[in-house]
Amino acid sequence: MCRGCLAEMTQFEARTSADPGHAVVSLAGECDLSVRESLTSVLLDAVHRAQVVTVDLAGVTFMDSSGLHALMTAHHAAQRTGRRLYVRGATGGVAALLDLTGLRTVLTRPATDTSAAASTPLPAAADPVLTVDDSGHD
Repeated sequence: MCRGCLAEMTQFEARTSADPGHAVVSLAGECDLSVRESLTSVLLDAVHRAQVVTVDLAGVTFMDSSGLHALMTAHHAAQRTGRRLYVRGATGGVAALLDLTGLRTVLTRPATDTSAAASTPLPAAADPVLTVDDSGHD
């Protein structure tokens, strides 16, 4: 492959912050096949550490089925253990993808969920940051 022919490659970041019982995973960049394993790992770690996980998609510029797969894998893991995983902040094409697949309905915190952990705003404590830069540098 010639370097001049390469399109911009994936750049992705996941930042996790947590309070007792609640974690927020803030994503930025592109959620595609090249980051699926890393994204799944970050989400599953959050699900195992907190009763309620909120995935903030405001910084996500692109998501394909690999990103959806990671979200659903974490959602199912949360359900199996009596925990919850929700998304928020999706815009543009990411919001359209969630709507098209019906996942926005599945992953949006219902108004009836009034638990303290579910309604907590962004936690203050900063935890791990995962950054993937697959920009083709050798």
